[in-house]
Amino acid sequence: MFLNLLLLITGFVILIKGADYMVAGASSLARRFNVSPLVIGLTVVAFGTSAPEMTVNIINSTAGRNEAIFGNIIGSNLFNLLFILGITGLIYPLVVQKSSVKYEVPFSLSGIFIVWLLVNDQVVWGRATNFLSRTDALILFSGFVIFMVYIYRSLKNKTDDSQEGSIKEYKTGISVMMVIGGIAMLIGGGYLVTENAVGIAQHFGLSEKLIGLTILAVGTSLPELATTVVAALKRQTDIAIGNVIGSNIFNIFLILAINGIISPIEYPAHQHETHVEHAVLNTDLYILGIGTLGLLLAMFTLNRNKLDRWEAFIFLLMYIGYTYYLIIRN
Repeated sequence: MFLNLLLLITGFVILIKGADYMVAGASSLARRFNVSPLVIGLTVVAFGTSAPEMTVNIINSTAGRNEAIFGNIIGSNLFNLLFILGITGLIYPLVVQKSSVKYEVPFSLSGIFIVWLLVNDQVVWGRATNFLSRTDALILFSGFVIFMVYIYRSLKNKTDDSQEGSIKEYKTGISVMMVIGGIAMLIGGGYLVTENAVGIAQHFGLSEKLIGLTILAVGTSLPELATTVVAALKRQTDIAIGNVIGSNIFNIFLILAINGIISPIEYPAHQHETHVEHAVLNTDLYILGIGTLGLLLAMFTLNRNKLDRWEAFIFLLMYIGYTYYLIIRN
């Protein structure tokens, strides 16, 4: 048990450092080829902070741990939305661009609804089981393509050199080695995290679903937490909230899509006396949807493009209450 815990922590450290090396190396290469810093932030950095979720989920997918796959995605998004925004909003009120309120937050909200629609086959389509098929995964991936087209078009109307000095440039060979080494660390760290998290779950009689929603979700979201808190401390609130919303969009439309393309994923369900299966993760999806809608309403109706401290505190309380609910439910 102690060895499992030690290896789990080691895996998380390797995951975070691997993502850091990959982002730094890729950003350096992008600068050498004169790619805009804003493009780097919205693509390379956003992908890098979501890379731990992707690595862990690919390993879980090959091992057939369906509950952990969905649990990690939903749990990570809930942690990003409620805990990270709650903490950073308490540090400094989060003011964002109008585009985030008009397009990016609603896009993230639409992703939750689309996932619910695709995986609840029994209720929506009258099928025998609930699962994310390869066709469903391709639908999600098309959403990711649409989001990238939106980013590209929005960049055509903007010029941003604010991050020019924040990207360290290395020699090409070193940059390539950082990317390769970072990917290797992501794979190795992801393996340590998943295998030892499952070991801990089995030791305490916990479900894979609970582990995915808590330990895996929090651990793989540590890069987002570090990036967002640092951005808030530097008063870069647009980066802070953009990192969270962007990561949530990546998790649903890219990572879950890749998992489904690799192999169809059964959506966790349990049997009731009525012999009708109800997906046990739907409640978590509903909470994620309510939280995202709350963020949209808070910025659009109450404080116009701003998440105030008292609203951030409510988000934090919601996550604490949600964690307590998970423990009781298990």
